[in-house]
Amino acid sequence: MTPEHARAAQELLAFYAEAGVDALLGESPADRLSAAQIEPASVPEPARRAEPDVAEARIAPAPRASPESGPATPEIAVMAAREAARSAASLDELRGILAKFEGCALRTTAKQLVFADGNPQGRVMFVGEAPGREEDLEGLPFVGRSGKLLDLMMTAIGLDRTGAYVANIIPWRPPGNRTPTPQESQICLPFILRQIELANPDVLVCLGGPSSQTLLGVKEGIKRTRGRWFNFHTGTREIRAIATFHPAYLLRSPLEKRFAWRDFLAIKKALDEPQA
Repeated sequence: MTPEHARAAQELLAFYAEAGVDALLGESPADRLSAAQIEPASVPEPARRAEPDVAEARIAPAPRASPESGPATPEIAVMAAREAARSAASLDELRGILAKFEGCALRTTAKQLVFADGNPQGRVMFVGEAPGREEDLEGLPFVGRSGKLLDLMMTAIGLDRTGAYVANIIPWRPPGNRTPTPQESQICLPFILRQIELANPDVLVCLGGPSSQTLLGVKEGIKRTRGRWFNFHTGTREIRAIATFHPAYLLRSPLEKRFAWRDFLAIKKALDEPQA
């Protein structure tokens, strides 16, 4: 193999890894069930009866899905997620439950769970959509370029991660950083709602359109939603919530930073107000 071919192969493998490819397949299909259809003629009758019947195995009822065995349908997965999230009495318990939860297929392609970062006792909680490559590698949300921008934005209003809590709706990186499907968001929603309830912030900040649409129930895009205050019920009390641009969007559209700055000034004002 020439150096050029070797370099091209390495680049192709890197692309496959980035896209979430983790298995090799043959070039032609293989019928792996054909051998199971053929009974050896030389096997005595009693021995054949001792083996499980193929037809009976096909119609045997499947075991019920559980939160840890991978629910069979999205509806069952959502119900299992709700039940599992409700059972968490603390953030540590919630993290442990999520680490074992198999109802979302994204966990099979991600390197690890990305639960949260910062101070859960902080008065403000930032929630994005899903982790990216750097977050998947480090196991922490917002540690890549967008995370560095978020840190700068927090610093501008006197905040840092010792006084704020940071998380995502979906705690596993989608393959190739693709947009999570609505089903994946709905399966993970009970966990982030329970996470918000247990963290109990005074102000919730939804970073980006998907986060604001999922958590606040709005249908408009982020350009119409940002800067507006909403009432958000955590399950135990009502808090204030605001939507703003996701830092990743601001990296692509730096002219929008002036609007995000207004939103962060509004967040600072809300935090400076006396608590009721």
